[in-house]
Amino acid sequence: MKTTIVWLGRDLRLADNPALKEAAAAGKVVPVFIWAPEEDGDWGPGAASRWWLHRSLEALDRDLRGRGARLIVRRGPTAKALVEAARECGATAVSWNRRWEPAAQAVEARVTEVLQAKGIEALTHGGNVLFAPNEVKTLTDGPYRVFTPFWNRCGSLAAPLAPCGEPGALKLPGKLPKSAALEDLGLLPKRNWDAGLAEAFTPGEMGALDALKAFLRGPIKGYSLARNIPAETGTSRLSPHLHFGEISVHRAWREAAGGDPGSKGGFLGELGWRDFAHHVLYHFPQTPNAPLNPRFNGFAWRHDVKGLEAWKRGRTGFPLVDAGMRQLWATGWMHNRVRMVVSSFLTKDLLVDWREGAAWFWDTLVDASLANNTLGWQWAAGCGADAAPFFRIFNPTEQARRFDPEGAYIRRWVPELARLGTPDLFAPWEAAPLDLAAAGVTLGGNYPWPIVDHKAARVRALETAGGRSK
Repeated sequence: MKTTIVWLGRDLRLADNPALKEAAAAGKVVPVFIWAPEEDGDWGPGAASRWWLHRSLEALDRDLRGRGARLIVRRGPTAKALVEAARECGATAVSWNRRWEPAAQAVEARVTEVLQAKGIEALTHGGNVLFAPNEVKTLTDGPYRVFTPFWNRCGSLAAPLAPCGEPGALKLPGKLPKSAALEDLGLLPKRNWDAGLAEAFTPGEMGALDALKAFLRGPIKGYSLARNIPAETGTSRLSPHLHFGEISVHRAWREAAGGDPGSKGGFLGELGWRDFAHHVLYHFPQTPNAPLNPRFNGFAWRHDVKGLEAWKRGRTGFPLVDAGMRQLWATGWMHNRVRMVVSSFLTKDLLVDWREGAAWFWDTLVDASLANNTLGWQWAAGCGADAAPFFRIFNPTEQARRFDPEGAYIRRWVPELARLGTPDLFAPWEAAPLDLAAAGVTLGGNYPWPIVDHKAARVRALETAGGRSK
């Protein structure tokens, strides 16, 4: 029987895994994961992503062992590791699901070249996006820079593929390649800072399916409104599961569409935004390090070390900003509405380079996708695809009043302010001294004064930008 290595990367699941299903149907399979962060260039997985990856690989190995198989773990370089693994187990083919990040594309091209030179078949499949970035084109055969026409174009194409289901029985060859111990990859933190991550999420395919079921049972019904309220469970929280491929985007689409695979609204539009992020990164691979809009080349970002550190630690003096940054530090995740507020604050109020924020998110988010992270930060800074114009500057106090009206989110993540009355909670610097004292709040003590005056910072940002956002 034919033996195929299934090279797993961002598809850490058994169900709706085209590479795995086809290999299982063709004969014997050897599931292989290769750790080669150096091949990601500047964007090897950050600390939170490495934690998730370890837990996800543990879960995948358990699931495979439940099917009579097991996960083989190797170190890179990837092409060399695959050739050696194929030789050790007698595999004549390597099958994988394509990725679209620039570094991943380069690795896959190299792998294909080396495998073919060794007489080993290279089999590639789709599955990590709804619509392949190289297949969605404008009428002039170019890429899109604006989401709405991109999404409309996707709507004119065939509906996303139906999930391919579970693989058949997994048969192993008589001899397996050698495997490294997962613990030897050093993915877990040496210091115990990950308890909040483990409390907030359950990495692995079963955790992904449970998250999808919970979302479909309730939050999806009020998604358009509740998704903006950070104190509520109004979002799917599927982003890390989708990023690591613990659930396929096709399955999420089909189940959320409720039998209407041609639908595009609500949550499905957010899956479309994920596709758009991959589309932009594929066609503009320079964007993780450079603005898409050339008007922002040479922009006068400020080198504000103290401001950046206060932002990272949730000590800016703006309660909603601080709540978001503390949620991120504690759980590896932040509510999307708050992500927009904190990124606007960094790039507009502090005039700190968006790349500083992107780097911090990259290290601390469990859903740190290069495509989504890049698109989101360039959107916030006004310099990317379909970006908010630079003059659109979020007022963190008004955002708190509007989207956390009872103050539940702020009280959860900024407990030193929890006893303040709701009106004062959004702007404690405006509270009466007696009210601050009664609530146990000392500005400049257990909670900081605002590190900037928002009105003055807004004027400074607009003057600095000049005509660059036009």
